[in-house]
Amino acid sequence: MTFVVFDLDDTLYLERDFVFSGYRAVGNRARDHHGIDGLEEACRSVFAAGERQRVFDEAFLRLSVVPEADLIGDMVETYRGHTPQIALQADADRALQRYAGRCGLISDGPAATQGAKLSALNLEDRLSPILLTGALGQNFGKPSPMAFELMEEATGLTGRALTYVADNPIKDFITPRRMGWQTVMIARPQRIHRSPPPTADHDAAHRIPLLDALDECVTWPEPARKWHGGRLASR
Repeated sequence: MTFVVFDLDDTLYLERDFVFSGYRAVGNRARDHHGIDGLEEACRSVFAAGERQRVFDEAFLRLSVVPEADLIGDMVETYRGHTPQIALQADADRALQRYAGRCGLISDGPAATQGAKLSALNLEDRLSPILLTGALGQNFGKPSPMAFELMEEATGLTGRALTYVADNPIKDFITPRRMGWQTVMIARPQRIHRSPPPTADHDAAHRIPLLDALDECVTWPEPARKWHGGRLASR
C-alpha cells in the first residue's frame, strides 16, 4: 500500500467550518472591543454571496461601518489566531485508521493557523511527517516543489510510492504529478474551491467524493511497508 500524504482543508475536515468558526470569533471581537454588532451574520451573508477575498470589508460596509485598515487588521488577526471549532470528517477518520503509520501531511496557509487546526482535530499524533508550507518561508506554498521534496527526503520514498490527496486542482496536483506521485482529488460536495483545473497537467489522476474510495485508486509497487519515524519497515 502506498504512503499517503494528505492535504488538510476540505480534505480531512470542511474548510467552511473553520470559516464560520472564524466569523464567530471576529463577531465577538467586533462586539466586545469595537462596539459593533452583527458582524458574524454579515460575514456569513457576504460569504454566501460568493465573496472570498474582501469578506470583512464588505461585511462592515453592510453594517454602515467604514472598514479602516486598523479595524480590518484586527479582524484578520482574530480570524487567523482563533481556536477553531472544527471536526474531522467521518470518512477521513476511517482513512487515517486504515493508513495509520503510513500517512503524512502537506498543507498551505499560515503555520500558526494550520497548527491550530491540527490541534483542534487531534491530528499531531496521527500524521507524520507534517509539513506546513507557511513555516518554510515565502514562496514555498504549493505548487512549489519544496514541501514535496522534503516529504520524499523524510520518507525515503519517491514516485508512485507516494500519493497526494487534496482538493484544489489549481495548485495541488501539478507538482506531485511531475514528480511521479499518484494523485487523488477529494471532491466533497461542501468544498470551497470549485475551479476546474486550468490544464490537464493540473488535474488529479483520480477523483473521489469520499476517502472511503481511496483504496480503489492507489497502488503500491512493492510489498506493503510501514513508516516508522524515519524509515519504512516491511510488514
